Amino acid sequence: NFDSLGFPADHPGRNRSDTYYINKDTVLRTHTSAHEADIFRQNASEGYTISADVYRRDAVDRSHYPVFHQMEGARMWDRRKVPGGNIAKAVWDDLAKMPNHDLEVEDPNPTIHPERNPLQAEHHSQEEVEAVAAHLKRSLEGVVVELFSKAKQAAATVDAPDPLIQEEPLRVRWVEAYFPFTSPSWELEVFWQGDWLEILGCGVTKQDLYINAGIPNHIGWAFGVGLERVAMLLFSIPDIRLFWSRDMRFLSQFTTIEKINRFKSFSKHPACYKDVAFWLRSSSSSAGGGLRSNAQDFHENDVMEIVRIIGGDLVEDVRLVDEFQHPVSGRKSLCYRINYRSLERTLTNEEANEMHEHVKGELVNKLGVELR
Repeated sequence: NFDSLGFPADHPGRNRSDTYYINKDTVLRTHTSAHEADIFRQNASEGYTISADVYRRDAVDRSHYPVFHQMEGARMWDRRKVPGGNIAKAVWDDLAKMPNHDLEVEDPNPTIHPERNPLQAEHHSQEEVEAVAAHLKRSLEGVVVELFSKAKQAAATVDAPDPLIQEEPLRVRWVEAYFPFTSPSWELEVFWQGDWLEILGCGVTKQDLYINAGIPNHIGWAFGVGLERVAMLLFSIPDIRLFWSRDMRFLSQFTTIEKINRFKSFSKHPACYKDVAFWLRSSSSSAGGGLRSNAQDFHENDVMEIVRIIGGDLVEDVRLVDEFQHPVSGRKSLCYRINYRSLERTLTNEEANEMHEHVKGELVNKLGVELR
C-alpha cells in the first residue's frame, strides 16, 4: 500500500490518523494504486484499468465517507518493442490515432519544472516525457469532456434546470501536483457550478516501480480517480451517504446506464445539532494516534472516527465551531458541532441525545479529554 509505491517513511498517509491499521504490518487499502506493483510485475498488457473499494479515516461531512471507490489506470510502452527503441516517436504515433476534442483546456505550466514537477532525468529524456504527458492528457481529457458534456445536456432537460450549469461553458484545466509514485504529476480540474473541482490525479510513473517489478525497459503514465466524487458531480447527488442507501426513492432514479439523470430530492429531514466541548490534556499536540495507550496525542480524525462508529449514517457532518487556549494554563479547548440527520427518516431528540452521550463518553475513554 505504501512501500511498493515509494511513500516516504514520514508521509502523512501512513499515519494512524489517516489510515485504518489492522496491525503494524497490515492496513485496509487506502488507494487502488496499491495494486500497481503486482500488475506491472505480471506485465500482461500495455495498459489496464481496475476499480475497487478503498478505506480512509477522514472528515465527517456530505462529501467524505470511510469507504469509497477508486479507479486506477495505466498505459505503458516497452523500449525493446517500439521501432528503433524510439519511445517518443512511438508515443506520438499512438497519440495521432486517438480521437480529439474541440475543448480548449487550460494548461499554463510547462510539462517539466526542476523544483515543482521534476523530470526523472536518470531514466527519461525530456522528449520522452513530453510525448507521454501529451498522451496522458489527451486520454483523460477525452473522458472528462464526454462525461461533463452529457451532464450539461441532462441539466438542460430537467423540469427545473440549473441556470448556473446551463450558462457556464465547460472549462477544464491542468494543475501541477505531487504524488510519491509519479513525476511529473498533475491534477485535472473541472469548473462546475461556480467552482474548480479536482477530478483526478495522474502523472508519469516513477521508474523505480517498473524496475522493482522486473520491467525496467518500460515507460508510461498512470491515473487515479474517486468514482463517488465524479458521480456526485455528474448526477447532482448532494450527500455521499446516499450511495450506501437502500431507499428505492434513490435507487430507482438510476436504473439505466444509457443517459445521465440528475438526482431529484425526495425528502429533507430536520437536522438535530449537538455540541461537545472539551479540554485537551496539557501535553496534547495537533498530530498523533489518539489510542487509549497514547491518549495525549490528539488528531481531529480521531474525533471523526468515534462519531462515525457510534452514529454511522445518522450523522451528516461534524464541524469545529470554536477553539480556545487558556491564557494561564495554556490548555486548549475545542468545541465540535455534530449534525445528527438521517437521509431516510426523522430522528427523535431522544435518539440523538443517546448517541451524543455515547460520543462524549468515548471521547473521554479513548482520547483522554476533559469535557466542559
